Amino acid sequence: MKAYCYFHFPFAVLLLAGCAVGPDYKRPDVDAPAFKETGDWKPAEPAAQIPRGKWWEVYGDSVLNGLEDRIETTSNTLHIAEAQYRQAQATATIASSVLFPSISADGSAVRTKTAAHGATPGAVSNSFGAGLTAAWEFDLWGSVRRSAEAGRAAAAASAADLESVRLSLHATLAQTYFSLRVADTQQRLYERTVADFTRSLKIAQNRYAQGVDTRADVSAADTQLKTAQAQAIDLSLTRAQLEHAIAVLLGQPPAGFSLAPANLTVLPPAVPSLLPSQQLERRPDIAAAERRLAAASAGIGVAKGGYFPVISLSGSAGYQGAALQNLFSAPNELWSLGGSALMPLFSAGKVRAGVASARAAYEQSLGTYRQTVLAAFQEVEDNLAAAALLTREAAVQSEAVAAARQSAVITLNQYKAGTVSYLNVVTAQSAQLDAERTALQLLGRQLNASITLLKAAGGDWRTTGKTK
Repeated sequence: MKAYCYFHFPFAVLLLAGCAVGPDYKRPDVDAPAFKETGDWKPAEPAAQIPRGKWWEVYGDSVLNGLEDRIETTSNTLHIAEAQYRQAQATATIASSVLFPSISADGSAVRTKTAAHGATPGAVSNSFGAGLTAAWEFDLWGSVRRSAEAGRAAAAASAADLESVRLSLHATLAQTYFSLRVADTQQRLYERTVADFTRSLKIAQNRYAQGVDTRADVSAADTQLKTAQAQAIDLSLTRAQLEHAIAVLLGQPPAGFSLAPANLTVLPPAVPSLLPSQQLERRPDIAAAERRLAAASAGIGVAKGGYFPVISLSGSAGYQGAALQNLFSAPNELWSLGGSALMPLFSAGKVRAGVASARAAYEQSLGTYRQTVLAAFQEVEDNLAAAALLTREAAVQSEAVAAARQSAVITLNQYKAGTVSYLNVVTAQSAQLDAERTALQLLGRQLNASITLLKAAGGDWRTTGKTK
């Protein structure tokens, strides 16, 4: 909506002082229906400043809690974002300072010697001065106010960016940590599996020595064992790389960081009913996009200010004299007061192009804002679906693990009884390993999805948009 001011002289100047060129910003409506997976819709107001709390504590892992606390003080990425926010705050202050007069004090002391001219000798003189100077650009059209408005909105966007970085860092750390714990648990699985396969190889070797089994059975058992050992070594590489990644997230060299191996014992938290409004209120990336849209709207007013004259007031007062001891006396007083106006007459379309550019920037920011909201809803929808479907898949996989374990025991007993060949044992034990490994991977995917859902909801869902 454009802001217009209608007035009649002589009240023009007084009325214009409260007007500002360019559109007055209004947050755009967003078509955001209810989540397909769960929840209802109600209107939302972005509130990225709401404290999110230590949402990772919902998992009940003390080691993770300690790591998450450390990242607040040691992360280089977070320090960069904080510095960017402070820079944006300073820029906003600079933009707002133009609304006020600038006042400066000056003092001078000059000793001068003139050159001799013929019979006239050179002379030495002193000059002392002290005074105040003030200048003010009268914001008659409101373009300076629009510039300050844009600066404040940009600073607010930077604050939301900082929260986005913080939220992303905590989520990435949690996901990396749980991936490492999945690798630890898989290592324990391979240790048990290697022990089982070693016993199976010993049985095959003994039976071969007794003439019951063939050399092929021994080779099959040996191949099965070596394959499991190789996979365990490869898993060690994955574990080492995950540990290195955690060290870098914490802002320290990988060589000086280590985590003791531990089995994964946590389960994903129950998924609450999330409202789209709560998501919009807590997502810092949405808040950042909306504030940048407000800044772009104010930028149109700044550009339109180029059509109007710039009116400035200036004044100075002080003292100037040849002797310091009586400098501040009435005869040495001096002052000046004046104003100036600069009216653009011809710029070859420069101002018009600037306004067009500002409008295009606004349209770009509007599209970015709407797309950010859509992407946020997609992220929530994806992970709501993942949470529900992975839970069902994990339940079925748990049954598959139980069946695979039973099959492996029965087949090994049949092999010992001489009713089946060792090939059946290899098949059954490999199926058990695959089933247990898949179950662990599913648990890791469930935890990953729950963390992403927490992040997509803007943080701790236990607070449901309220402070603790």
